[in-house]
Amino acid sequence: MTDRDPPRTKFDADAIVAELGPILAEHAAAHDHEGTFVEGNYAHLRRRGLFSAMVPTELGGGGAGHAELCDVLRRLAHHCGSTALALSMHSHLVAATVWKVRRGQPGDALLRKVADGERVLISTGAGDWLQSTGTMQRVDGGFRVTATKAFCSGSPVGDIFITSARYDDPTTGPRVLHFPVAAKAEGVTIGRDWDTVAMRGSGSHTCRFEDVFVPQETIALDRPREGWHPAWNVVLTVAAPIYTAPYVGIAEAACGIARAAARTRQADPSVPYLLGEMENHLVTAQMALREMIGVTNDFDFDPVNENANAVLIRKTIATKAAIAAVDKAMEAVGGASLFRSRGLESRFRDVRAGTFHPLPEKPQTLFTGRMSLGLEPIAVG
Repeated sequence: MTDRDPPRTKFDADAIVAELGPILAEHAAAHDHEGTFVEGNYAHLRRRGLFSAMVPTELGGGGAGHAELCDVLRRLAHHCGSTALALSMHSHLVAATVWKVRRGQPGDALLRKVADGERVLISTGAGDWLQSTGTMQRVDGGFRVTATKAFCSGSPVGDIFITSARYDDPTTGPRVLHFPVAAKAEGVTIGRDWDTVAMRGSGSHTCRFEDVFVPQETIALDRPREGWHPAWNVVLTVAAPIYTAPYVGIAEAACGIARAAARTRQADPSVPYLLGEMENHLVTAQMALREMIGVTNDFDFDPVNENANAVLIRKTIATKAAIAAVDKAMEAVGGASLFRSRGLESRFRDVRAGTFHPLPEKPQTLFTGRMSLGLEPIAVG
């Protein structure tokens, strides 16, 4: 490396967590109690370059690796699960684009936009999944889209939707087209309906596209509506570790609270057993997350079904183990764990949201079982 070469990375995970952790924790309980979006935290995330953290340095970003970003998300979730989750929803879209750019595929322009001003991407993938929602009509120069998109984390301050919709092509039949939409585009409405039991500060509102124009040149992917497309092998392999990391972090925080509180309950002979069970569950979640990150291999993987299957299996294991660890933490602390001031009650609720990210357990076991039989992972028709 010469004096003129840019540094490999501008990303300092330890410094970021040390600075931002206490800031996020300061208002986490209030956002949870009030069900308000963690908007103030986004200013701090922007200031530390977390929205462009994985964007390569040559494109203006922080140059962080996939494992580094997962580590930061896990550790920030100790302080505010909603902030970590909302950041993960943006980050998995960046990660999929980084994989494409590293393979010489288009995506530079989007990554430069993210790095320029720390623009926030909004995912609609969890609600869309394979067959997507909404309709598209062809018009001069592109399409008109009408759709309702749920679970749009970070939407109150997001800049660009990364979304999809159905299109009935007169020649090739039912299709799903993927494209970006500016959050301020004409016809886009950000809802205010995120009033939930868990992750209450993540701002995961339902958003509406009403006759929104999508230029032809912005269509990033045109795929059949039925069946499994290799693009999902990229998305799931990079995304599942990213959105699982906050839930493991929540479990780690809950277990830390339980260890400290249990010292006052040592006279109860059941407490050491409960803590031992808790630790087993926590380590299971941590191991599963590490293996997911290992499959992603810092973006160096092939887009094959086997990799998607591997991370999906481990996502189920990690999520279930994280929930079990928090449950045991509650049991070890006893009835006092029900007091919000203890910090366990909110984590007991938040960790359960992990079950709903792609893929939930039953669809995952079907996916994995079909692969075990040598079938395509998703049935057609």
